[in-house]
Amino acid sequence: MADITFEIQKTIGVLAESAKGWTKELSLVSWNGKPARYDIREWDPAHEKMGKGVTFSAEELKRLRDLLNGLEL
Repeated sequence: MADITFEIQKTIGVLAESAKGWTKELSLVSWNGKPARYDIREWDPAHEKMGKGVTFSAEELKRLRDLLNGLEL
C-alpha cells in the first residue's frame, strides 16, 4: 500500500471534540501533492492520525452549504 501524504493548509473550524481529544474539523487539505480540497474528518490532537472523512471541491462545498441552509432544524 502506498503512503498517503497530506498537508493541512488551513483549519477553518472545529465541529466537535471527543473525550479522547480527537477533533472533527473542516480544513483545506492537499492530499498526495494535489491541489487542496475542503475536507471534513476527525484528527488526533497532533494531527498525525486521522479518521475517515470526505473531501469537497469549492463548488461541492457551496452546494452543500445551500442544501444545509434549506434545512428546517
